[in-house]
Amino acid sequence: MSRRPHVVIVGAGFGGLKAARRLRRLPVDVTVIDRRNYQLFQPLLYQVAIAALAPNQITAPIRPSLRNARNTRVLLGDVTGIDLDRRLVHVAHERSIPFDYLILAAGSVPSYFGHEEWREHAPTLKSIEQALDIRRRILLAFEAAELEPDPERRRMWTTFALIGGGPTGVELAGALSELSSKAMEGEFRNFDPRSTRVVLVEAMDRILPGLHPKLSRMARRELERRGIEIQTGQKVTGVDALGVTFGEGMRLDAKTIIWTAGVAVSPLAKELGAALDKKGKVLVEGDLSLPGHSNVFVIGDMVHWEQNGRPVADVAQKALQMAEHATRMIRRDLRSRRRSRFRYRDKGYMAVIGRNAAVADLRFIKLSGTPAWFAWTLVHLIWLVGFRNRITVLADWFWTYITNRRAARIIIPSARPETRALGREEQMSLNDSRLGAPGQAPPDRSQEQYIKPRSKPTGLPLDRPSLD
Repeated sequence: MSRRPHVVIVGAGFGGLKAARRLRRLPVDVTVIDRRNYQLFQPLLYQVAIAALAPNQITAPIRPSLRNARNTRVLLGDVTGIDLDRRLVHVAHERSIPFDYLILAAGSVPSYFGHEEWREHAPTLKSIEQALDIRRRILLAFEAAELEPDPERRRMWTTFALIGGGPTGVELAGALSELSSKAMEGEFRNFDPRSTRVVLVEAMDRILPGLHPKLSRMARRELERRGIEIQTGQKVTGVDALGVTFGEGMRLDAKTIIWTAGVAVSPLAKELGAALDKKGKVLVEGDLSLPGHSNVFVIGDMVHWEQNGRPVADVAQKALQMAEHATRMIRRDLRSRRRSRFRYRDKGYMAVIGRNAAVADLRFIKLSGTPAWFAWTLVHLIWLVGFRNRITVLADWFWTYITNRRAARIIIPSARPETRALGREEQMSLNDSRLGAPGQAPPDRSQEQYIKPRSKPTGLPLDRPSLD
């Protein structure tokens, strides 16, 4: 009796789990390897960051998801290398897993474009841990503002800078605006949360560049109507504990900075020895296999794929459709049938701005406002993993809709001792020498350009800092 082919899947995200489920009825043995024991529904990760949802509502354990796949085993581990010639996947703690077929779905990692020193001051939003850290920073900023008697320092605590105008940046900006203007109304005595500034900085000439320009303009108008300040065509040149520098020497003082700008391909892409594009994505054959290794498929965010002369965006549908194609090619191999070329079917692009406001480009129809918001809600509920998660998320969304309250406004202390609660880090920041000691005039900053808070969401004038 011949041995059944062994398929190893690296990564249990959208693509990895899709591939594992589609292989469960084939005469193969499957091993799924991931560094975490759960699948994360990343499109709703920002809602954990702004205390609208709890982490368990957008995650699902991997093992129960594959319980009925009798030919599949799940390994918790960090893949450290791949030996294509010997057909081995190396896992941490000196373990090696042999394979006949390999499906790489390792996804992407945050990119600071060569400025890793910015990471400390501008956390990104790619994992549950990072979402909880951002939530802690946001909620602590309001608590610090309540404690701060100095108006200048209080303005810094209630100014939020978001770097990156893609879907995550836009959705987080809208959610932050609603959190401060509605959810926290009447809860503070020393300041009004409605005075919170949210500034979105984007290097390109418009936000949501993946959308049709008309929808992008509509999204910008809606964000500005909600008081969110937008700076497009401005490349960030500096990030520190006290704010952001961008463009031609413009400065924004902000104590809370969130990085939503860019991602890079998983480091495993470099382990393959294959040709990469300028972003580090793997260039694959038409059937998604690695050149020179027809038994290795690369899918999802790791792949550079062009269709109709344009690169396909890194969205969940890309990973799902590529997973389907890769497993279809394995099935064809087993049946000695000819492989086919992958073709991506664009099912649309959407982003939510806030309550009753979203934009959606669904190929043949473009929606905005309440219809787009309903479409976004329905799509995300359908794709959310787990029936229980769908019910609890729907219930929380309904409660938030009718009450404007957030169900998960709990500050979880950081694991780092120096950043627990409103302690050492925050107190040191409140007395930063750049601001001057309490009761003293701040140092001279007349040689820098600052973004002055505005009273209306139109334009963004530059001026000297106001110290009144």
